[in-house]
Amino acid sequence: MRAMILNAFGENAQFELTELEKPTAKAGQVLVKIAASSVNTVDTMIRKRGKDLPLSPPVPALLGMDFAGTIEAVGEGVSNFAVGDEVYGCAGGLADLPGTLADYIAADSKLVAHKAKNLSMKEAAALPLVVITAYEGLTRAGIKEGQKVLVHGGAGGVGHLAVQLAKHFGAEVFATGDETQASIIESLGATPINFKTETVEQYVNKYTNGAGFDLIYDTVGAGNLLKSFNAAALNAQIATTVTLCELDLTTAHFKGLSLHVVFMLIPMLHNFKREEHGHILEEITKIAEAGHLKPILDKEQFSLEEVSKAHARLESGKAIGKVVIEN
Repeated sequence: MRAMILNAFGENAQFELTELEKPTAKAGQVLVKIAASSVNTVDTMIRKRGKDLPLSPPVPALLGMDFAGTIEAVGEGVSNFAVGDEVYGCAGGLADLPGTLADYIAADSKLVAHKAKNLSMKEAAALPLVVITAYEGLTRAGIKEGQKVLVHGGAGGVGHLAVQLAKHFGAEVFATGDETQASIIESLGATPINFKTETVEQYVNKYTNGAGFDLIYDTVGAGNLLKSFNAAALNAQIATTVTLCELDLTTAHFKGLSLHVVFMLIPMLHNFKREEHGHILEEITKIAEAGHLKPILDKEQFSLEEVSKAHARLESGKAIGKVVIEN
């Protein structure tokens, strides 16, 4: 089968087209003919930093985590999937798990779910890593109907799905972005907040009468978490994807805030409760089929042989929506 391989890591590392042996579905696995895969920031980090990251695979490395495709074979012990099923998942591209930048993947069936019928393969491939991250953060923070929810980075990969999911759960949603992202945030059903022109104090007073938001999903993280602490109501919940930093937790202490750190790769890395990812994706399929969730795709199109260009597109900061690769 065709595969795009990294023979070395580094800032300027390039993927090379290689022929690899087609995998087989072992016990507990499904063999999927990949139709599309998407590029996530963690993929570019692995490409550039390699062995400096504890989650990186050894070279020659087959990267790529997200995929959508059609099952061609089912391994022993797998009863919830059949040949011909259209599926999606986040199942490889790190540690000892071969990735998705290839024609096929033998994926742990616990990490896979049936694709929503109203989403294309490209749309489905754009979802797994970011939508699991969004769902996990909101649910661990105990999102409830009627809450005022603030999403930092509401037009981003995780953010634009967190906005849609928060709306699905019945929250009143607000999201930060710049002037170019306001229309996207509005189209998702949230109230846009221009973080460049409005201070935290201003929008807290404007939208919560100074009380603060009940739940904040901070996809920007690091130093921006201090803004989340300041924007939060007393005893509020904060979920974040970025905490590789040192922070002054004084405000969080005096407000009695709860902080939920989301690192969605844990089940893949540690073979820990992988079935939870499959369950989340099956729930996402229902939400998507009900018309409550749809990913935004970047306008640029890339083939499997153009993986390096797809990485460059994501790193340019010019992509609007998820960067997807078609096989």
